[in-house]
Amino acid sequence: MRHSNGIRRAALATVTVTAVAAAVTGILPGTAMAASTTTSTPPPACPASALQVSARQAVHRPVGTGTGAAVVQFTNVSRRTCVLKGRPTVAGAGNGSPSHNTPLKVTPTGRAATVTVRPHGKAWVKLTFVQVQGEGDGYCVSGKGPVTYPTMVIGLPHSGKHQVALNDGVWAECDNKVTVTPVSAVKPS
Repeated sequence: MRHSNGIRRAALATVTVTAVAAAVTGILPGTAMAASTTTSTPPPACPASALQVSARQAVHRPVGTGTGAAVVQFTNVSRRTCVLKGRPTVAGAGNGSPSHNTPLKVTPTGRAATVTVRPHGKAWVKLTFVQVQGEGDGYCVSGKGPVTYPTMVIGLPHSGKHQVALNDGVWAECDNKVTVTPVSAVKPS
């Protein structure tokens, strides 16, 4: 008799612990294994329509009188979390149109990572140009003439191309070259 009372107490304790665990986790007994083996689907790439893009001159930029460097901000204006990844393509928008553009030679820096952007969240890239020197029309150290664009077309893998103006001037650069960072969750300066 004594032995069977111990077994009943152990069984009762097991049932009580299982019931408490089910109440806390919301998992019914017998379904715990199925619930723990499911995986969540990662968010999709941000479509172009989910992004509002803006640009400003960077605080830290090369010495000169052109744009030098700019920070491009991508804001998720959709109601869904999505991801951005990779490095941008950059082109000067001739005649203010994305279809009439001059692609710049892109030199990548850093390692690309996936950035999850929640609704109203932001991600950034930094563009560093060959700087225009001098006053007035300026000049390029290479001897080529400087170029100015009213807007740039910034493309992100799987997230479209975005035409953007600087919030404080025009894009001025030399040699049609740009160094770009990968998309980042940390705002560059």
